[in-house]
Amino acid sequence: MKQRIEQFMARSRESMARFMVGRNGNDQLNVFLLIVDVALLLLATLFSRGLGALLYPLLLALLGYVYFRMLSRNVYKRRTENEAYLRLYARASARLRLLRERWVQRRDYKFFTCPSCKAVMRVPRGRGKIRIVCRKCGTSFEGKS
Repeated sequence: MKQRIEQFMARSRESMARFMVGRNGNDQLNVFLLIVDVALLLLATLFSRGLGALLYPLLLALLGYVYFRMLSRNVYKRRTENEAYLRLYARASARLRLLRERWVQRRDYKFFTCPSCKAVMRVPRGRGKIRIVCRKCGTSFEGKS
């Protein structure tokens, strides 16, 4: 009996692998969309009346889009969508990392933004009024540290 179950599972995996050949499959964008879908589902169940009733069609549409992307044979277009998502994710995570570093260093350094190129510079605290020269564009300005 155990051997038959293992054979059935092996055949099922092989048939699913054959079905998915040439299809997009799961990528980072799909994982993100599924996480958003589950979070919205939890929100909809908490507010089952009113807001929840409005969210259920959105949840079904989002889940349909996830399956559409997963089963799509237009791999080039799905890869382009995923790359755009990854670029956006990298920018957002870099911004959050910068904010975290500034928060950690807030006691020791004061941060200034260059008025011309908007580059961020840090200066040690407690130096009084100083002249700051931007390393990126060479603009100098004064600031109180």
